[in-house]
Amino acid sequence: MVCSSKVTIKDLSLEADIGSCNSKDNMQLVHLLDLSLVIDPSLVLIKNDGMELVFDYDPLIAKILQLSGECHYDTQERLLTRIIHACAGHAEIQRVTVNLRKTPVVNDGFLGLEVTVDNKYLDELRLAS
Repeated sequence: MVCSSKVTIKDLSLEADIGSCNSKDNMQLVHLLDLSLVIDPSLVLIKNDGMELVFDYDPLIAKILQLSGECHYDTQERLLTRIIHACAGHAEIQRVTVNLRKTPVVNDGFLGLEVTVDNKYLDELRLAS
């Protein structure tokens, strides 16, 4: 039997200062984050109810919010890279897809990036840190 599980975070609004335009223009942009975290099914399909039995994603969200607000970023790519590194800090995460986008772009459009990294890539980051 094949079983997989994901933690999904959708449309998390980040208070990020990203871009080469002046801060006044950037303040009108909304930066949204989607995360899809593949974790071991044993952290989702549990026999008893208890936080100690599941993946606690709150520290990861807190770290992402900290990273997004702690400095100016010239590019979305740099913030996305730092988010991937934050995910690598959690051994429970086996694969992650990060989608970071900003809006509005040309009326009501979105502009963004999406990257998926597997366990091998995450393990390399874990070893390097």
